[in-house]
Amino acid sequence: MNLRSSGILMHLTSLPGLFGIGDMGPQAYRFADFLAQTHQRYWQILPLTPIDPDHNGSPYHSPSAFAGNPLLISPERLVQDGLLDAADLAAVPELPADRVDFSAVNAFKEKLLERAYDRFKARGRDAEYERFCRRHTGWLDDFVLFDTLKSYYGNVSWDQWPVKIRDRDAKALLAVQSELAEHLNLRRFVQYIFYSQWADLRRYCGQKQVRIIGDMPIYLPYESADVWRHPQFFKLGKNKRPRRVSGVPPDYFSDTGQLWGHPVYNWDGLQKKDYAWWIQRLEHQLGLFDVLRIDHFRGLVAYWEVSAAAKTAVNGKWMPVPVDDFFGKIAKHFAYLPIIAEDLGTITADVREVMCRYRLPGMRVLLFAFGEDFPDGSFLPHNHIRHCFVYTGTHDNNTVRGWFENEADKKAKKRWRSYIGRNVSAANISWEMIRLAMMSVADTVIIPMQDLLGLGADARMNDPSTTKGNWHWRLENDAITKPLTRRLRNMTETYGRS
Repeated sequence: MNLRSSGILMHLTSLPGLFGIGDMGPQAYRFADFLAQTHQRYWQILPLTPIDPDHNGSPYHSPSAFAGNPLLISPERLVQDGLLDAADLAAVPELPADRVDFSAVNAFKEKLLERAYDRFKARGRDAEYERFCRRHTGWLDDFVLFDTLKSYYGNVSWDQWPVKIRDRDAKALLAVQSELAEHLNLRRFVQYIFYSQWADLRRYCGQKQVRIIGDMPIYLPYESADVWRHPQFFKLGKNKRPRRVSGVPPDYFSDTGQLWGHPVYNWDGLQKKDYAWWIQRLEHQLGLFDVLRIDHFRGLVAYWEVSAAAKTAVNGKWMPVPVDDFFGKIAKHFAYLPIIAEDLGTITADVREVMCRYRLPGMRVLLFAFGEDFPDGSFLPHNHIRHCFVYTGTHDNNTVRGWFENEADKKAKKRWRSYIGRNVSAANISWEMIRLAMMSVADTVIIPMQDLLGLGADARMNDPSTTKGNWHWRLENDAITKPLTRRLRNMTETYGRS
């Protein structure tokens, strides 16, 4: 990560395509071609784990730390592999092209995958599939069982399941596994297809010299296979309900903080097992990506803990993590840690010390550069360091144009004009911000696709202050033009990032 380079941030769901959501099909390969043509060395995406349509499709709210998102499976690739016929794709419902309707896409793709599974079964024994199941048995069996039971028990919370199933009584689990064997096998097949398609896409990106930056949420929701399987690693009560939950104190995004509501880790329980679950998780993620961004990295040093009964995150407290022991074990297990630490928000000296000790680069976001700490703030380009990742904005920010038009006050705009040395219109501000990023001394620059296109606030991916209207943005089919390709390639070459 110490070579001068740049890349684009865009999740797979935002790709164009025929099936209501971006996926690992032809458009993903075309986007990889675009990155290679413009000399981009990175494609940064959001988490690939399954989503819950009832939680607005957030990739940060997943029932598994290991499983793949079935909605990202490409129907066109299933046709190529002989698991579907072209006629199966003819019955696509009318789905919006400019945004994702997660519930509608989920209903459509579920039927396609069931059809593909029936054809897969008819083929008979598949050695590659069996190898996949054996290789991933450490998480796969628990996930498919959890996902099946969730449906079987009418989607009620897992603490409301029969007590023996809730508490994972061995005999009770064997009995239910036998009864639901076909449902379990369908879900294993879906994971096999997901991982096969992902491996093909990642291999193609590698051939194009494009490295993939993945993203890992620090926490998991209560309704996840991992919390059900490992309750001792989370702060749960005797009834298996969370006692303490996650969040952050009041910040840039909210005066009352952010109440995420995930159960926080029981670090004493994790320490007793030498952090085996965390090591397994990191090993899995680093096997999927070339570089891994850990979201809310500071929570691995100290975390904000809130009562499970709280309505906001205001009345929480910082709790310590056995950070030296934890990272010492991690460092012994991994010879190399290609990790980006998301170090935005309230960052204290102990977090900086851990990042420095393990050579973990942090993030500099240009949208934060024109606040009251101007001109001394660390987000300003003249204060950047080489060993960091510079962003115009992230998936949690407004677009650059949206920030300029709707969020930046008169003082911020005055600071911007003073820094750039001239007036810039809203239509041109995105590329001026991109230029500032490219000029930086920082080794790596990542540009959200929306900023590359100069889009406004309606193209924002996520607003952390609300749970509504997020994660739906999609790229228009003809958005990537030859002039755009030339412009990005020329700027990349001009600032020595090719």
